[in-house]
Amino acid sequence: MSCVLGPFCWSDIDIQDWCCRRHLAVEYVDSAVRKLVRRSKGTFRRLSAFRLGDSGFAFAANCGRCLKVLEIPMSEVNDKIVAKFAESLVNLSVMDISYCLKITHVGIEAFGKNCKSLTQLKRNMPPQELERLSSTSKVNELEAMVIADTMPLLQHLQLGFGCFGDTGLGAILAKCKALTHLDIQGCWNVKLEGELEDRCLQLPAFKSPWVYDLFTDNDEQDDENEDDEYSSSDSE
Repeated sequence: MSCVLGPFCWSDIDIQDWCCRRHLAVEYVDSAVRKLVRRSKGTFRRLSAFRLGDSGFAFAANCGRCLKVLEIPMSEVNDKIVAKFAESLVNLSVMDISYCLKITHVGIEAFGKNCKSLTQLKRNMPPQELERLSSTSKVNELEAMVIADTMPLLQHLQLGFGCFGDTGLGAILAKCKALTHLDIQGCWNVKLEGELEDRCLQLPAFKSPWVYDLFTDNDEQDDENEDDEYSSSDSE
């Protein structure tokens, strides 16, 4: 019992499955995260949770000097909270902020400027969000340009259903020189004109805008393999 109560049993905080099974509201997820972070006494190196809110993120970031992996898809965290607490996440190397609709290029820029060790980023967006936006706006390069300007060490990058076009993609390829894995499925504004397609195909792993397999069994297996790779790289 004393071993379980010790902080080192809580260095890997992963409650994503628990959140999904129970369909928990944000306040319950925040409460669970605060309790587990307290148990870790600041030693936790991974935090993985669905539907995290501002208070849960703020508490984890304040205690997260050792945090290397942050996976918070579908969370309610907003730009203001990210900008306020991102400076505490100096050791972050892997991040998943997919489907976080309240985080814009402003929050992504705050992460990039403060988390200098980021090598893996997932920023997939829901297809229906792109469809909704497409009726009122066209290409939006802001997120892609911020990623290019502030995250030069990226190796793995997922930007499914992003609104950027060839300009943003070109900037990422030019400035993220360590990039090996790029997934831009569903990014319908990308045309891959000029040399862009050749540059993408030279990457060891590339999924084009027109390879629409985000929801296939094969892709789920790929995600599992990537998660294993993330975990193994984190444990080194």
